[in-house]
Amino acid sequence: MTRMHSDGRGVSGSSKPVDAKQPEWIDYDAEEVKDLVVRLREDGFDPAQIGLKLRDEYGIPDVQQITEKKVTEILKEEDVAPEIPEDLKNLVEKAENMKEHLDENQNDQEAERQLELTEAKVRKVADYHRQEGNIPENWEYERDE
Repeated sequence: MTRMHSDGRGVSGSSKPVDAKQPEWIDYDAEEVKDLVVRLREDGFDPAQIGLKLRDEYGIPDVQQITEKKVTEILKEEDVAPEIPEDLKNLVEKAENMKEHLDENQNDQEAERQLELTEAKVRKVADYHRQEGNIPENWEYERDE
């Protein structure tokens, strides 16, 4: 996603491997990886954290190469998916942290502007997830004053 509230043109990301097949050096099959994903979610990890743990601790570079499904798809199948998508949850947490900061520092006008921009991002991402059916139609972000 490009930068919404700045002059930047976004960031370049890394490219996925050309070969979409499972590497030969991986010792796990699809069912074992699915079980690991579910177990890590039950331990309280978010989907992005699950991917990092699998990469760093288990040597699984890409869940989708092995299971042909994304981590969130696996979690939805097993009924352990987060209620709110991770990107939306992170934006809401960021806005809440900014509100706490503004409660202690009422004269911080720059933080007030950043809170407005973050809330705009929350609304934009929430609209997307409503259209995709990831959150209920009546879900709405409200600032606690």
